[in-house]
Amino acid sequence: MKKWAIATLLSMYTCSSYAANPAITDVFTADPAPIVVDDTVYVYVGRDEAAIDQGYTMNEWLVYSSKDMVNWQSHGSPLRPTDFTWSSGAAWAGHVIEKNGKFYWYTTSDHKTIHGKAIGVAVSDSPTGPFKDARGSALVTNDMTKATAISWDDIDPAAFIDDDGQAWLYWGNQKAYYAKLKDNMIELDGPIHVVPDEQVKGFTEAPWIHKKGDTYYLSYAVGFPEKTAYSTAKSITGPWKYQGLIAEGAANSNTIHQGIIDFKGKSYFFYHTGMMQHPETGGSFRRSMAIDYLHYNSDGTLKKVIQTSEGVAPVK
Repeated sequence: MKKWAIATLLSMYTCSSYAANPAITDVFTADPAPIVVDDTVYVYVGRDEAAIDQGYTMNEWLVYSSKDMVNWQSHGSPLRPTDFTWSSGAAWAGHVIEKNGKFYWYTTSDHKTIHGKAIGVAVSDSPTGPFKDARGSALVTNDMTKATAISWDDIDPAAFIDDDGQAWLYWGNQKAYYAKLKDNMIELDGPIHVVPDEQVKGFTEAPWIHKKGDTYYLSYAVGFPEKTAYSTAKSITGPWKYQGLIAEGAANSNTIHQGIIDFKGKSYFFYHTGMMQHPETGGSFRRSMAIDYLHYNSDGTLKKVIQTSEGVAPVK
């Protein structure tokens, strides 16, 4: 193939005026967790490294940033499971939140001495790192949660800071757990609670909290293959009212794992799919971040997300 033809093909993936899903194509990027810092969106992902049918294989977390929702700059890997002395490896989904100028990254990985998944927390002075273990021990371990007997119920942490400054952590698989965080952001402040099953019908994993007006939204994955459902409440602790689905299953992927933000006047739904075809073929274990718009009805309920190959338009 001639050089000009190769350049034309490559431009399809790098041109600043071209928005497409998947939104990141240099490597496979799973479980996107976006945050807004000033005029920039940062998204934290795990890097899928599996062969096509190998199973979940993630050894590091990555950071990307964008000022226009289309062009994403890689900041490499500022955190790995091996940065936690208590972790035996495997990078599962995490979430970063900012408080008082510091950035706290809640992560999931395997514990060396306590059977099962565990949640750790790392801290940095910058959204792009480097991050370091903030505790020297896991924040949540499998022996602390007894609502289900599985060893992987302590996954998918999602932090939220309420209007009064109080921070909360949600997480779970099969059961939705939540707990108050101390002001230092690295310790639980009180007991671990379980959201009643009827308030989060079909809960599988991937809880995410956001708020609009006086309404709290708890979105999460249901079933397997997964879709995305949500519940609403007037308090961060519920009671939650189940509202139904907001997203169908992601293409070519058993999981979807959403993150929701507002940025420059629009609402966005981050998720992953198995649809990357450049440079390699995607799938359930080779996922890639995608972004589409999120819209609200006049009564505050959420409209069904339309998953597109076009993605979102650039913003200024």
